[in-house]
Amino acid sequence: MIYSMTAFARAALDAHGRHLVWEVKSVNHRFLETHFRLPEPLRAIEHPLRELTRKHLKRGKVDCTLRLERLAEDTGITLNRGVLLQVLAAVEQVRRDAPEIGSVSPMELMRWPGVLDDTPSEDDALADTATELFEQALTDLIQARQSEGEHLKNTLTDRFDQIDGLLKELKPLTSHLANQQKAKLQQRLKDLQANVDPGRLEQEVALLAQKADVAEELDRLAIHVEEARSHLSAAGPHGRRLDFLTQELNREANTLGAKSIIPETSQRAVDLKVIIEQIREQVQNIE
Repeated sequence: MIYSMTAFARAALDAHGRHLVWEVKSVNHRFLETHFRLPEPLRAIEHPLRELTRKHLKRGKVDCTLRLERLAEDTGITLNRGVLLQVLAAVEQVRRDAPEIGSVSPMELMRWPGVLDDTPSEDDALADTATELFEQALTDLIQARQSEGEHLKNTLTDRFDQIDGLLKELKPLTSHLANQQKAKLQQRLKDLQANVDPGRLEQEVALLAQKADVAEELDRLAIHVEEARSHLSAAGPHGRRLDFLTQELNREANTLGAKSIIPETSQRAVDLKVIIEQIREQVQNIE
């Protein structure tokens, strides 16, 4: 199965008087890099969620954002009476010891840590819900990466077919280069009315043919294409190996272009490089 590194998923839920929204986005990256943006009350779940992500994803830069909003019907404020009474008792003791100190305002009392009730049990339930919702968003992200990966596989297969077509055109064009070089050299000598030793002429023709021989490059291009096809059908991850094969394809295409001595092979070498560049761009997004 081919997976893209580029995808987006969103999951939302109303629970515990809150509206929770996870947005998970991934783009291509050499390694797996995760970034979480969580509300302060739920910072404790970041590490478990990070480990969960690493179990399912191998590469990509993944940004995970959780938005947490109170629902309209949950606008009430709950006081922790136990903490409030303790604070009031402390304030009364201070007032007895220092009568000159004025009264404390209700707003100052509510700012005291723990006076506004946010019990651990509610935090735990909210954290569990946020974790379950993240698992849903992560599953959707993986499915999106898989769907995009199938499109990439089809695109790459089409590009490999185009390379095969160009190689089939190049082989007959390059199989008679030696005879063509010999004919051109003889015609040039004839035009110059120069007499050359036949043995010397054969040596020059053989040297030129050796420099222009691209059979090895064509064979290696075919081998790399076949290996890339096999790798697409094998178990992943696929990205790094395909990236290496793309570099090898580009190297052979460059050599082919440098050795080309007729316009037809030069043009097809350029076409090869264009297709290989398209492959490289697509491979960058594969996990």
